[in-house]
Amino acid sequence: MLNLVTGGAGFLGSHLSNALVDAGEDVIIVDNLSSGHVRNLEHAVSSGHATFIYGDVAVSAAELGVLLRDALAGRSVDRIWHLASPASPDAYGAHPWETLLVNGMATMSLIDFALQHKARFLYTSTSEIYGDPLVHPQPESYFGNVDPIGPRSCYDEGKRFGEAAVATGVRARGLDGRLVRFFNCYGPMMEQGDGRLIPALIDAMLNGKPMPIQGTGKQTRSMTFVDDAIELLRMVMERPQSSLQPINIGNDDERSVEDIARTLAAVTSTEFNPAYESAREGDPQRRKPDLTLARGYGWAPSTPLEEGLRITWRWFSEERLAFA
Repeated sequence: MLNLVTGGAGFLGSHLSNALVDAGEDVIIVDNLSSGHVRNLEHAVSSGHATFIYGDVAVSAAELGVLLRDALAGRSVDRIWHLASPASPDAYGAHPWETLLVNGMATMSLIDFALQHKARFLYTSTSEIYGDPLVHPQPESYFGNVDPIGPRSCYDEGKRFGEAAVATGVRARGLDGRLVRFFNCYGPMMEQGDGRLIPALIDAMLNGKPMPIQGTGKQTRSMTFVDDAIELLRMVMERPQSSLQPINIGNDDERSVEDIARTLAAVTSTEFNPAYESAREGDPQRRKPDLTLARGYGWAPSTPLEEGLRITWRWFSEERLAFA
């Protein structure tokens, strides 16, 4: 099986690439390293089953074919996993146009490429498409409460467009497509300074600073450990689908941001020392996935928050600092 993983040097992409090579599959990884790192791919590349290409997938399908030509070596791609995109508020806030391009133009080009290769295509969307939800928990049938011109719109609406492109490809062009919506994933190989909750808390703790909490800290998140997320992601790709059905990938253990910070302090035997900051504009106040469809795969999140935070802390403190 030959897989193409876009954004494969990023957090989720590198975990997926590692899982695929560990299963004995071949992987072509494309990443422009805007928020990923080659070091995240050491395991995958050293396995002999992965090839890394530095490049931007926000190009035409023809240019994409040229970019991938040597790595393909005449082979056809069987699976396309489109994970490329800035994913943290800091990253897409700094690169809003690029965020729109990779979720818009790149998605359409990759769909064309998938059709050419008769490949199965999976697009990774986000809980951000639900916006600041008026329905709780959020089922896949909920259309969301999104500000199309707000400060987060490049990401929210970019992902919503990407979903629309996949849906159109399935209905009008015969694409074998899949959609997943990630909820607040965390774990090893996250970028230490990317501004997301867990890296921001750990970064402050490692540097002897107060734990930054935006707003009151009463807003909720449902934190999903990366191993659980990748397990379901692969299940969604491989299960036959008679029609397009988005699947939430998350954990329904809903916690306040302040509680998450307190839990991290507790599992690391660190004093809870918060620093309350101004709330991010447009920050959702509640977030919890309805996992009914996900559980239909025989899957359930299995990593408790305390265990996941302990593993993540250990990686940041022991591994990440080796690159400082």
